[in-house]
Amino acid sequence: MPAKKAPHKPLVWLPACHRNLDLDDPGGYTVLADRYALAVTQLGLQPVLFPMAEAEDIPCLLPLVDGVLLTGSPSNVEATHFGATALPTDLLDPRRDKLTMRLVRESLAGAVPLFGVCRGLQEINVALGGTLYQTVHEESGMMDHREPHDEDLAVQFAERHEVLLEQGSAFAQWAGGTRAMVNSLHGQGIRRLGEGLVAEAHAPDGLVEGVRVMGAPAFAYGVQWHPEWQHERHPFYQRTLEAFAQSCREHRQRRDEE
Repeated sequence: MPAKKAPHKPLVWLPACHRNLDLDDPGGYTVLADRYALAVTQLGLQPVLFPMAEAEDIPCLLPLVDGVLLTGSPSNVEATHFGATALPTDLLDPRRDKLTMRLVRESLAGAVPLFGVCRGLQEINVALGGTLYQTVHEESGMMDHREPHDEDLAVQFAERHEVLLEQGSAFAQWAGGTRAMVNSLHGQGIRRLGEGLVAEAHAPDGLVEGVRVMGAPAFAYGVQWHPEWQHERHPFYQRTLEAFAQSCREHRQRRDEE
C-alpha cells in the first residue's frame, strides 16, 4: 500500500521589494525581510516569492497560492497613486506599487486571504481608493509614529503606543480587550479610508491603525504595526497571525478538495 502523502503546506505570496543595493549593479535586487518569511514558516505555512511578477501575471499566479501577505518596507507608496505629489525625501518602489495595487483587488475578488502590514495596510487603503498622510508627524495634533533610527532593532520594534480597538471586533477578540500596546515604525498613515474599509483600531491621536474589508469572503485585514516581530512573545500579535494562517489553511483545504 503506497504511503499517504503529507498534506501540502498552504502557500503565502509575499510580494518582494526592489532595491539598488549595489551601485555597480544597475539591475538592482529583489529583497524580502527574513522576519516575515520566518513568521509565515512558524505558522506552518510556506512563504513564496515571484521575484519578477508583474500585475499582468496575477491571474496566473494568484490561483497557485492560499494567502497574500503584504509586508512592510522602508519605501513609501508613491503619492501619485492617491492624487498627491511625491516628496523629494520619499524612497519609492514603483515595481511593487504596480503589482500590489492590482493584487489587493484581485485577492479580494478571488476570496484569497489578505493581510497587510504597515506599508501593506497603506497599499490596501490606496488600492481601494483611499489616501495617505505623507508625513504623519507633521500633521497638527498627530504623534510621531516613526521608530528611533539610531537604536538597535529591539528598541525600534518595542511596544510604543496603545491602540484602541472597536468593541466586538476581531481585533478586540485577538487582543482580549479593547486596548493593546503595539510597536510603531512608519511615517505615512491613512488619511481617508478606501472604499469598503472599516476602521477598527486607532492610535491615541486618532490615526487609523487597523482595518477590515467589509463583506470580504475570507480574512481581509490590515494593521499599521508589525505583528511579525517576535510574535511568539506577544499574544495579540500571535492570535492575529494565527487567524490569517487559519484562513489560509481553509483556502488550501478547499483547493485540495476541488
